[in-house]
Amino acid sequence: MALLGAMVGAGNIWRMPFTTGQNGGGAFLIAYLIFLYLIAVPGLMAETMIGRYTHHGVIGSFKQLLDSKYGKGLGIVVVVINIALMSYYAPIIGWALYYAAHSLMMTFTQSGFQPQAFWQGFISNPGLVISMHTLTMAGIAGVLIFGIRRGVERVVKWLIPLLVVALVAAGVRGITLPGGMQGLSFVFTPDWTYLTRGSTWIAALSQALFSTGLGWGIALTYGSYLGRYDDVPLGGGMFTAIGNTSIGLLAVFATFPAVFAFGLEPSGGSGLLFVSMAEVIPQLPGGAIWAIVLFVSFFFATFTSGLGITEVGVTTISEETRLSRTGAVVAVCTAIWAFGLPSAYSSTFLGQMDFIIGRYGLPLATLTIVLLIVLKFSPERARVIALNRYAGIHVGPWWNYVITYVIPTVMVVILGYGIVTSIGTGNQTLMLIGVALMIALVGASMIAGGIINQTPSEPVESTGGD
Repeated sequence: MALLGAMVGAGNIWRMPFTTGQNGGGAFLIAYLIFLYLIAVPGLMAETMIGRYTHHGVIGSFKQLLDSKYGKGLGIVVVVINIALMSYYAPIIGWALYYAAHSLMMTFTQSGFQPQAFWQGFISNPGLVISMHTLTMAGIAGVLIFGIRRGVERVVKWLIPLLVVALVAAGVRGITLPGGMQGLSFVFTPDWTYLTRGSTWIAALSQALFSTGLGWGIALTYGSYLGRYDDVPLGGGMFTAIGNTSIGLLAVFATFPAVFAFGLEPSGGSGLLFVSMAEVIPQLPGGAIWAIVLFVSFFFATFTSGLGITEVGVTTISEETRLSRTGAVVAVCTAIWAFGLPSAYSSTFLGQMDFIIGRYGLPLATLTIVLLIVLKFSPERARVIALNRYAGIHVGPWWNYVITYVIPTVMVVILGYGIVTSIGTGNQTLMLIGVALMIALVGASMIAGGIINQTPSEPVESTGGD
């Protein structure tokens, strides 16, 4: 449930609808579901298993299992990609915060309210967006310093179910509006030509990684807190993936009837959810209350995801330096805030960051984590001694082939395809920047791993025992 709570956020509710709209609707969902069960579920099992086996954060796990400066360097790669991802995710949480605040002010049900103009007025005001970004990171830092259980946890366990109810209500109301059924037709009637396009499959893999958090280090970090008898295949794999997908599909169901009913563009981009929901909310009986339920719940869903993503860096810094928990929180949150300023200033830059991290960063991080298993264990040994131990649902030998061959091959192909297809197009500059950044990241991480590895430190005894 903790892992699901960390992942049910903007990836499922904000990103899923507009990515679906930009890639053919139903055809994209088919490609997404294939990658979900072929890549994400086995990969989440592997990542969670590593955390439970080592009882360390990302860098500590790599260092313990590979026992070399290169191991620590590979761990740094994953952490840096995680922080880069959070740097443009934090402004999106700020968007949700702004809409939540205006729902409490009853803005969306006022006479003459124009959802598209409201969105454009907000997103084109850098000072306002940066303010929301700053409040977001201050809130995340405060919660991570002072704890979650007595505050956010109690709120979220009520608000997440309410978010589901609000999305269902919006979807049901949307399909009763004139033209609303065309939205469901768009989603559930595949345009098969999209499945012949490599861009559809790249977008589907990116969404599967973004929705489930595979390769972010979250499953590894949360797995480090698991006990000996916890069920990794069920909890770390199937439950998390199915739960995330259910929320994402529900967001798609809620969004597209409104998109077609109000004549919006299905491929409208990052503001699609905000504009479509602000259109349909006034059409509901008691619309002001529904607006509060929807946008406040959405804010807390994205906020808790931000906590989970940021915790990866905090846990790692706490383990690998002499900083206290508070010092690590301040250091990581300040870095994320600073790196996130360009994304908060410009939604265009945010989209470019999403392109680079989604197309190059997340596949690289996923490949790195999977290779940790291949390099340390034989996958068969990992499956028997770590994955299936005390599991209620045992994973069969098929997992060995997926981890050893399928996931690495798909990640390398996707990385290569992204490079080849970007040559000579409008994305060529972004591709060159992305590839250069990934090469520089790996090189710098290897160097940093060697330097850090030479620093004397007291050995940390693992409590894994597996």
